[in-house]
Parts: sequence; C-alpha cells; structure tokens
Amino acid sequence: MISDNPNVREGAADTAAMQMKRYSPEGKLISTPENKKNTADKGALMHACRNRTVLEARVLLCDNEHNLHLDLGPMRGIIPRCEGAIGIEDGSVRDIALISRVNKPVCFIITGFETDSYGETMAILSRRRVQQDCYNEYICKLNKGDVIDAKITHTEGFGAFADIGAGLVALMPIDAISVSRIPHPNVRFSVGDDIKAVIKDIAPDGKITLSHKELLGTWEQNAQNFKAGETVPGIVRSVEKYGIFVELSPNLAGLAEPAPDVKAGQNATVYIKSLIPERMKIKLIVVDAFDAKYPPAAPQYYTDAKHISRWVYSPESCTRVIESVF
Repeated sequence: MISDNPNVREGAADTAAMQMKRYSPEGKLISTPENKKNTADKGALMHACRNRTVLEARVLLCDNEHNLHLDLGPMRGIIPRCEGAIGIEDGSVRDIALISRVNKPVCFIITGFETDSYGETMAILSRRRVQQDCYNEYICKLNKGDVIDAKITHTEGFGAFADIGAGLVALMPIDAISVSRIPHPNVRFSVGDDIKAVIKDIAPDGKITLSHKELLGTWEQNAQNFKAGETVPGIVRSVEKYGIFVELSPNLAGLAEPAPDVKAGQNATVYIKSLIPERMKIKLIVVDAFDAKYPPAAPQYYTDAKHISRWVYSPESCTRVIESVF
C-alpha cells in the first residue's frame, strides 16, 4: 500500500540512491550476474583490480592472526587484519567484528596480487577501503528523514543493529521499531532480514540512528484492515489490571477486557467490538489465548518515498497528536 499522505514527500536523493546501489548491505551483491562475471576467471579479477570494482565473496576462514580468507573461485583471496574493517587498526573496533564474518559474504576491492610459497597466485583484498568509500560517498551525504535499505545483523534487548552499506552498522532503538511496544527486537526481526529504515538522527561524530515505525502506516491506514464484528488474530503484548493490550499489526494495538490465564507473548484470537478513530482506540474481547511460536512476519510498508519530512500517526479527528519530524 502506498501513502498519499502530503507529509510524506519524495526527497532529492538521486545521488544517494545511486551510491546505495554500489554500497548496499553486504550479501546483496554476491549472487548477482555482475559479481559472478567479475569473479569468473583470473582475467576478470585482474580487470576488477584495475577498476577498483566492489566485489563480494564468502569468508571461509579467520586465521590466528585474524586475517580473513575467501574463495574467489579462480584463486584464493585474503583480507589482512588491518584491512578487515574501519576501526580495526586503531582499536576502536574489536576483532570479533572480523571473526563474526566467517561463513558470511563480505565486500572488498582487490588491491593487488601475490604469489605464495607454493607458486600459487592469491588476491590481496581490502574491505576497509570499501567501507571508507561508502562512508565518504554515500553515508555522510544522508540526511535525517532519508529512507534507505538495511539488513539486520543482530539484535539486543535495547534495539536492532542493521548494515546500512558495506558492513557499516547503525542502531535502531527498540522504541523506533514499531508503534506497538515489543519486549525484544527479535519478535519483529530475524538476523539477515532485508528491511527499509529511516535516518532518525545523525550524531556530530557521524554515528547514525535508525527508525522503522514511520514506514509501517498510520493508525487509520492500519485500522482500515479491520472492521467491528470481525474475529482476528493478534499477539498479547501486556496484561494490566484494567485490560489486555493486543497487537493486531506492528503499528496497531487494541485493549481487550480482562480475561483469566492470559499472558504477555501469547497468540490470541480476538473479537473486535469497535474502532474509535477520534480516540485512537480499538475495543476487543479475547476469545482465546495460547502459546505458539510463529516466525516474525515480513514488514508491510505503506510508502515508497525516499524521504520523509514529517509523519503523523494519529488521525486528524484525534486531539492527541503522535508524530515524527525529521
């Protein structure tokens, strides 16, 4: 569903969009015809070296000196420890950032070739240089409100971390993931998920904070998917003395009447009594609540805008205004 909200606009982000294609989250390039062509034989690899072409391949080994070894097909490749990531050399990034790349794709350029003690040619690679170029040519040109591609790398109780280009990671705080409150980001995301994200903030040191809820629709957009009298699935998010909060979608929750033996985290079957836009309320009755583990559903985005200046969650008829301004 695409938004016609006048507060959501297309941004002048053509340059950033072009750079994003070159500096996408790691893993997007490895299976492309272009990457396969550029790693098809020694001649292609040498051509890629001369042109500083960004390539991707899977890490097979991190040795005891924390150099990364890759299989490029026609030859072996090695990323020396200091070239593994920005910050490794000065100690601001720990070696676990290299160890954790084993069995995963990484981006790199070929900086040269060497012959080993067995007479075999191997490629010398740099991931750090790709990350530096990504930051200089793409990330540092982003603005608050820009909508970008990202890939979930890991989750913590306080938020989700996402690759926003070339393995450079930004934090999405838990309260920015959705309007509906969640106990942990892993109920919304799985590691490896390709998502969209909004640039929420850019710190003076260049560190980026992400948001996600602005892409998941307003109260009215989500409420349009439900009608009074329907019985629908939901997830119990909290149980209070005065009622039970049930999530119907990531940006929409309703309040059900108290019921016995209902616990937060359970799946629920709920009857919709009424929807009240002017109060942003949905009244529910819990028909059933049960334990079940379902994988997180893929997010449904309500806009394809490249930039969001202002997003208003609350209906116009509601006196309480919930909004994000970038």
